[in-house]
Amino acid sequence: MLRKLYDWTISLAGKKSAEVWLAVIAFVESSFFLVPADVLFLPMTLARPERAWRYATVATVFSVLGGILGWYIGHYAFEAVAKPVLEFYGKLQTFEQLKAETGFGMIVLLLITSGLAHLPPIKVVTILAGVANVNLGLFIITAIVARGARFFLLAALLKIYGEPIREFIEKRLGLIAGAIAALLILLYLVLHYLHASS
Repeated sequence: MLRKLYDWTISLAGKKSAEVWLAVIAFVESSFFLVPADVLFLPMTLARPERAWRYATVATVFSVLGGILGWYIGHYAFEAVAKPVLEFYGKLQTFEQLKAETGFGMIVLLLITSGLAHLPPIKVVTILAGVANVNLGLFIITAIVARGARFFLLAALLKIYGEPIREFIEKRLGLIAGAIAALLILLYLVLHYLHASS
């Protein structure tokens, strides 16, 4: 099922309505959709590098709007909507583990690591922010920075290096970013533990 969903998302890049689909995928990824917007963003930007910044802006804006929807789902409809979605994607256990440690600092960190390496998936973070009652204004600002950084970095790499950088982005960038994200989370947890024990 995931492979079909992934292939379908990639196929949207060749359509005249690709930019609209980028907005839709970026929006739904942030609250309930499984396939990241990168899958559509990469081929679109490679095909039209002169539109790299425009595509990055569209992806960022709609990703943040989808994140706001995720926040509202977590805040007002966790049991009715969010919990079944998380169970469907097998993310409920991850969510419950994160919820136990959540404060604004952790949400900011998770938005950054999700932006870097989809660790954890953005939908988990946005719903978690709503459940934890993180200030919506601060959440939006943080989401703009975190999501914007990802899409504009990808746009810059694709615009400068073109097709040769694609394999690096798809295979190696995720590993590097994942390692950095894991280190950031570990550092936060260590500092949090030291602060709590002092």
